[in-house]
Amino acid sequence: MQPDLLGLEISKGELRRLTGFDPEDVFRPSIMADSEKRLGFFINELLVALALTPLIVGAIYAFIILPVIGSSIKLGIILLILVPITVIVGRSLWRQKTCPKALTILLDEVDKYHAVIKAIDINDQLETSGNSQSSINDRDQVIAALQLIREDLVRALKTERVLRDNKKLLANNQELFVNNLANLQALQVSSQAGEYAQFLNQSLQIALDVQAEIRKLRKV
Repeated sequence: MQPDLLGLEISKGELRRLTGFDPEDVFRPSIMADSEKRLGFFINELLVALALTPLIVGAIYAFIILPVIGSSIKLGIILLILVPITVIVGRSLWRQKTCPKALTILLDEVDKYHAVIKAIDINDQLETSGNSQSSINDRDQVIAALQLIREDLVRALKTERVLRDNKKLLANNQELFVNNLANLQALQVSSQAGEYAQFLNQSLQIALDVQAEIRKLRKV
């Protein structure tokens, strides 16, 4: 990946700092719609459940079953089956209850943004191998557009957290609602016939979605 694209990515660490959540712990319906992400999600949940099961089963067996009922292999086996299922279901319900809807939407927009970056990276690799041709000027405009999108995404994530943590801070953070949509539209219009027009159109749609979400946040 070329350096200018690397600088555009929003890392998991930065997302964690901006949102106060680990991105992997935020329940998003969009993950369930993607077979690859869904499989990774379930594998991660299963591993967590299996890691917690010995601790939970051990505590229940030692402090409840042994003092009340006594040694019971049958109950121990039942616990080994039920506990991981309970952990998975409990974590899922907890995520749905504690993760703000606005945050899940914005994280989905981050995924779309990263998908555009990945598509450009693939195009760069094809061009380097001689299988693709594109205009340098068009590419520069797309990078500029993605930079604007990145700023808007970061600003929107900050806005969501400010409103979530303390709505009274809204009056002192009006600058968080400024967006780069006008600048992005100008870039998009100037390059409608270019090789990278599809990437600009995708970027514009992300910007529109982010702006719509910010408007919803302002009404909260």
